[in-house]
Amino acid sequence: MSFNILITDDSATTRAIIKRTLQMTEVPVGTLLEAANGLEALEVLQNEWVDLVMTDINMPEMNGIELVEKMKESPDFENIPVVVLSTEGSETRIEELQNMGINGFLHKPFTPEQVRDLIKEALGDWDE
Repeated sequence: MSFNILITDDSATTRAIIKRTLQMTEVPVGTLLEAANGLEALEVLQNEWVDLVMTDINMPEMNGIELVEKMKESPDFENIPVVVLSTEGSETRIEELQNMGINGFLHKPFTPEQVRDLIKEALGDWDE
């Protein structure tokens, strides 16, 4: 089994770092999809099968919080696990996101092991 993962971040460099980090983990990745903001992410979700969304918080046009809100409002997307990777991470912000139903949060920068563990927590264990 492999997972299709949508990486949503306004920085192309950060998206590339996350893709490279995923390649360094044991996560069975199918397709890595990318979006530069929440609006692009919703478009990808409408057109592609996505098993997990990894998103930043601060992005133009539609930020990560708005993306999570839109996903939770949609019967098609409400059950897709979401993990947030961000430099912003006050306890209040993390609590707000958890109350919205995100599956995990990591502060940037992060290690491949932290990403792997976060994905395992969000998607459940897989046969390695």
